[in-house]
Amino acid sequence: MFPIRVILVEDDPMVREVHRQFIERIEGFTIIGTASNGEEGIRLARELKPDLAIIDLYMPHLGGVEMLREIRSEALSVDVIAITAANDVDTIHQVLQQGAMDYIIKPFTFERIKKSLENYKLFQIKFSEKESIAQDDLDEIIFKHEKEEIEDEQLPKGLNSNTLTKVTMFISKQIKPVSAEEVAESIGIARITARRYLDYLEKEGKVELHIQYGGVGRPVNRYAMK
Repeated sequence: MFPIRVILVEDDPMVREVHRQFIERIEGFTIIGTASNGEEGIRLARELKPDLAIIDLYMPHLGGVEMLREIRSEALSVDVIAITAANDVDTIHQVLQQGAMDYIIKPFTFERIKKSLENYKLFQIKFSEKESIAQDDLDEIIFKHEKEEIEDEQLPKGLNSNTLTKVTMFISKQIKPVSAEEVAESIGIARITARRYLDYLEKEGKVELHIQYGGVGRPVNRYAMK
């Protein structure tokens, strides 16, 4: 079932390229086609039969809402995630009514689209494993975001449990203490953001600070699991 085959429908070439780069950084997904409007998007959905269409809403010729309606009217077997600047309740309601898996409002972070696609991947895995699915497994998919929100409320403002887990797992796999810059590069976040997570982990007693002296410039803070 992997990689998950994706078409990307976005009229702005620069934005489309940014989205493409984001998606290709996420394991388990491959872009098999791109389109600049809804009419082209429908054609790609018919011809390429992708698993997932990631669509904008404000597009020439045929907008994203109309494209989604056409997908449903033709019973095309493709899931949809909307990524758009449209934030009015009526539009959001229409898109969700038509069965979109997720709705992401621009501007957004890499972490937000990564969370959306990883949840979609979990959905695909669970539904491909067997003919029927247990309620607990279904709840894990549907309510996963609620569990994360509860965990996030227990963290300092600006930190989230998903990124904290990634930082912790990366450090735990290292033989030697690592710097904030190394953490940032490994999981795709800013160095200053990595430093905030590392400071939190040190304060909680989860990691140990090692100060590296020598050479020119300021000493480097490095971190290792306790």
